[in-house]
Formats: sequence, C-alpha cells, structure tokens
Amino acid sequence: FSITDHFSSATFTMSHRKFEAPRHGSLGFLPKKRTKHHAGRIRSFPVDKSGDAPHLTAFRAYKAGMTHVVRGVDRPGAVMHKREVVDAVSILETPPMVVVGVVGYVETPSGLRTLTTVFAEHLSEEFKRRCYKNWFKSKKKAFSKYAAKYQSDGGKDIENELDRIAKFCSVVRVIAHSQVKKLNLRLKKAHIMEVQVNGGDAKAKVDFAKSLFEKEVTVDSVFAKDEQLDVMGVTRGHGYEGVTTRWGVTRLPRKTHRGLRKVACIGSWHPARVSTTVARAGQNGYFHRTEMNKKVYRIGKKGDNASCQTEADLTEKSITPMGGFVHYGEINEDWIMLKGAVVGVKKRPLILRKSLMNHSSRKHLETIDIKFIDTSSKLGHGRFQTADEKAKFLGPLASKQN
Repeated sequence: FSITDHFSSATFTMSHRKFEAPRHGSLGFLPKKRTKHHAGRIRSFPVDKSGDAPHLTAFRAYKAGMTHVVRGVDRPGAVMHKREVVDAVSILETPPMVVVGVVGYVETPSGLRTLTTVFAEHLSEEFKRRCYKNWFKSKKKAFSKYAAKYQSDGGKDIENELDRIAKFCSVVRVIAHSQVKKLNLRLKKAHIMEVQVNGGDAKAKVDFAKSLFEKEVTVDSVFAKDEQLDVMGVTRGHGYEGVTTRWGVTRLPRKTHRGLRKVACIGSWHPARVSTTVARAGQNGYFHRTEMNKKVYRIGKKGDNASCQTEADLTEKSITPMGGFVHYGEINEDWIMLKGAVVGVKKRPLILRKSLMNHSSRKHLETIDIKFIDTSSKLGHGRFQTADEKAKFLGPLASKQN
C-alpha cells in the first residue's frame, strides 16, 4: 500500500467543498446580454429530405398564458400507465400567416448565399409598415415599382427569377408575415420571417412557394397533434441583477463584512485581470433561447366554441378562461396547446419550428388523450369553468334584476 494509492482512492470519496468546486452557471450562454432578435430567430432548420412532399417547417405564435389539463397516460411500462395525470400547458395564439415572397440560396464554401428574392404582387399594409420607421410621414410607396413588373411583358421578369431559383438553388425559403391586426396587441407592423421549404426537388419547392403567394397558411397545415416541436423566443427580462441570482453562486457566511451575496475572490493577483469566466453581476434575462421537444396537446380553430370539449367533459367551452388570460385577453384566432412552459412574457412573439430529431422514445410517440381542460379564472382562485356554471351556482343576483 503506497501513499499514491491512498490519494487515488481519495479522489472518488471526496465530499467536502474544500476538495471540489464545480463552477456555478454555464459558460455556453455567454455573453449574457440583451438579445438583438426581439421576435426570435431560427438558427437552423430541419434536415431536408427530398422524398417528402414540399412543406413548411416553422410558424409564428404569440404567448397567451397557461392552464392545466387532466389526461390519461398511455405508455406501457411506465409507472403512470393507464392512470390520470395533471399537466401544465401553455396556450399560444397562432393567427394565419401570409406568404409574400420566396428567396433562393446557393451553397458556397463559406455558407449559404442569397441568389435572388421574388415578392408577391399584392402586399398588405401591415407588411409594408415594417419597411418604414415612420409610416405616417412616409409616401407609402414601398414595392410600388416592383409590383409593376407583374404587368409589364406578362410578368416575364418574375418568371425568369423563379426559374433561376429552381435551376441554381439548393435551399428555398418563403418570406411570410404574421397578421398582427387580428390580435389585440396594439401592433400594426407585421412580424416577418423566412420559413424553409423542405421536401421535393428545387422546382417542386419553388412551385409550392409560388402557390402560397398572398394566401393564408394556418398552423394546422404545418403542425399536427402529438407532434414534437421546438420553441424559440426571448426570455423574460430581469434587468441588472446580482451575482447570486444571475449565476447561482453560494452566499457567504452571515457575518460577512460589506454584504454576503457576492463572490469572495474574483481571481488571483496574477494575471492582473479579472477572467471572463468569473461570475459577475449584470444583465439577467431577455436572452434568446431555443427549447426543444415540446409536445403538441391540441390545436384549436377560430370560432370553435367547443374547442375545449372532451369525451369526459361535454361542456361547450372555448380556450379563453373566465375573465380572459391575465395580461393578454381573449383568444379569437387559431391556437396551439403545448406541454409545459415556454419562454417569455405574455404577448411575446415566438417561433415554432419542426423538430430537428427523429423521435423514437415512447414518451415522444405517445398519443395524448385529454380528459379535461381547465378554463376557470386565472386571476385568483377560479371556481367556475364557464359563465353559465357561475350563474347557475349563484342564482338570480340583485344586480342583474331590472
């Protein structure tokens, strides 16, 4: 038995803070600063399979709020198999998007390069508003000369550009915008984004994109129930915060002079600089984040007053809870229900993207059977699911008598 054996075995049994100090907080998210991409940004799209039919791979949504559902679990081998569980769910409003253009990319050794862009003939006001800093003072002439190309020479210029995309481009994306005027968000400028077209060859992609020009695309044409998707957006901002909240470092002992929510030693004498890896106070939140594998529990349609009806709960009710979603209001457009929480505050524009993975686990492939969707008030202790139920319980009110 040697002293080296003793120390080699000691490395596996160390238990005291003195012997090991894993760092607090990941360095993978540096720099921790406010994002430039306020409406989300897609950094990568799913892998393109030419055998599939052409389809869109992303959609714009707006966070409305959360509620909970009761569902039956159908996962053989799981502890909860054939039992009921309560899941927290997020509700996102997804008004139809309008496709207004197509852009083609060619692959180069240094990445993708735009070859050309083709826009539709008629563009809505909310799209044009995004082109201006001050719509009120502008001449509102955006794309007026471009639209004339459709009339001159039978639109030959436009067809030539579409043919160039089909001939040379390997990646085709449509330019689509959300219809913010359909939401009660006091917004007039549309959120514009590129959405990649996957499936088919380049010619099929271009034909598919052209067929969507000036048309509305609904969320149920992109995603389906029980599908996994990725959510991108900007987290809730917390402003300038201290090192304990921002990085999760340990508080110092109670009697510490000049505060205890600090880092005691921010580095050695030499090198005579503070390392970038040392936890410091600063901006917390309002970061761009991508969260993968959110399961779609349900997709609701506009005007469906029984969208929250289930086999077990036959009450006719829509997704808007009693009194509306707090800090959001009522949902009057299409909506999508995702398992768990999503980033950002209410009204935040988010991006839903098709999953990058091929799913094989039972959890991901499970068919969701919802028994009950809660629509009680989210402001306080909601007791009633619908206004009718409340009226029936309370009986004739003096305030309602003439």
